[in-house]
Amino acid sequence: MTSPYEPPPPAYLDAGLLSPVRAGTPAEAAVGDGAWLRAMLDAEAALARAQARCGTVPAHAAEAITAACAHPPDLRELALAARETANPVVGLVKALTARVAEHSPQAAEYVHRGSTSQDIFDTGAMLVASRALRLIITDLHTTAGALAELAAAHRDTVMAGRTLALHAVPTTFGLKAAGWHRLVLDAAERLEHTLHGLPVSLGGAAGTLAGYLQYAGRDADPAAVPDELTAAFAAETGLAVPVLPWHALRTPIADLGAGLARTTGALGKIAADVLVLTRTEIGEVTEPAVTGRGASSAMPHKRNPVLATLIRSASVQVPALAAVLTQCLATEDERSAGLWHAEWQPLREALRLTGGAAHTAAELARGLTVHPERMRANLEATGGQIVSERVSAVLAPRIGKDAARQLLTRATLLAGTTGRPLADVLAELPQLDGVLTRADALALLDPAAYTGAAGPLVDRALTTPHRPHTPKP
Repeated sequence: MTSPYEPPPPAYLDAGLLSPVRAGTPAEAAVGDGAWLRAMLDAEAALARAQARCGTVPAHAAEAITAACAHPPDLRELALAARETANPVVGLVKALTARVAEHSPQAAEYVHRGSTSQDIFDTGAMLVASRALRLIITDLHTTAGALAELAAAHRDTVMAGRTLALHAVPTTFGLKAAGWHRLVLDAAERLEHTLHGLPVSLGGAAGTLAGYLQYAGRDADPAAVPDELTAAFAAETGLAVPVLPWHALRTPIADLGAGLARTTGALGKIAADVLVLTRTEIGEVTEPAVTGRGASSAMPHKRNPVLATLIRSASVQVPALAAVLTQCLATEDERSAGLWHAEWQPLREALRLTGGAAHTAAELARGLTVHPERMRANLEATGGQIVSERVSAVLAPRIGKDAARQLLTRATLLAGTTGRPLADVLAELPQLDGVLTRADALALLDPAAYTGAAGPLVDRALTTPHRPHTPKP
């Protein structure tokens, strides 16, 4: 039976319906098909200008090519044509050459001169990545700034530390936020380092630059020409100069994937914590309230933690995409059949998912509401048991380490089964007669008095400088 459903127009083939974490964010626009096409055209124009700098392309031809690159061809036509050539650059060069010829037939012969598809596509990919990373890094620093404010404001706000899902010992929300802050700064630093090293791709047909050298003339120096052209190309694009052509040396792509996976992992940790702390029965934090956000289709009372949910969804997907990019390091020959092609969509998806997560995290961090009163109430849920470690440590030199531990194990079990405060149970134990009074126990079991070095650790986290790498403009 034929479905009556009509497919959407090509412009809406991927509108983000199944990926709300990146829908409508700056990173989505920065890595979409139109942005990728723009980057490849920018690479073609930059290459022509670089060759003009080196004297292998007339200046008027470089100007004509640059002007023609301002008018992109039809995206859908390029995509369909790519099915016949396995990459979009062949069709792009054909369309670009035709456009240049309309205005300057003499300049048309200099389009893509000496180049190969991978030079243009990989350079375009680095331009796309560079533009996306700048957006991501900006959002990460916004997030880190908001988290630093939370950490400072709640330096001494006591809450239950949880290990293996259960209450462990007291901590502070400030220390938790300081940990988030550090994760985000570390991720930003890693991406800044990656951004600084994104290289142009220039190798020609098989990584020897033979075509470029041939067009440079019979007397061209085979050592000087590649160096000069690569440096000029890097200067025109704002990218880095690689040591070697990297058609089959895919470290730049693998490094990108690793940095993006690390970033979404850091953001995913924040999201996971928020999802736990915002549970109805815990209620220690809530996401920023926006009218209509988080509404359930069935339950009017619910306001779901949408931002953390979106961030977490990206944190699960990006590492898997990065694994694909890492697998593509094992290329064959001087250009891979299939592995190079397999990088494109995972790289784009990893960039836009990370960009969406970073943008969402900035909103979450800026608007997160902390509820100290709920933290205090949850600390009291076990009647002082959360500080049993402290009592055991105090009793150890008085009655022996093993005896103290066994006593506290029995006492906390009794307090848990009877629902009585641990201080009351301890006060009634004959082993502690004359050793620990009820007043002593109450003082020792105050959660606010057992947060260790949480405050100084927050201070250290917020005063240790972040030293970013300075990327090229």
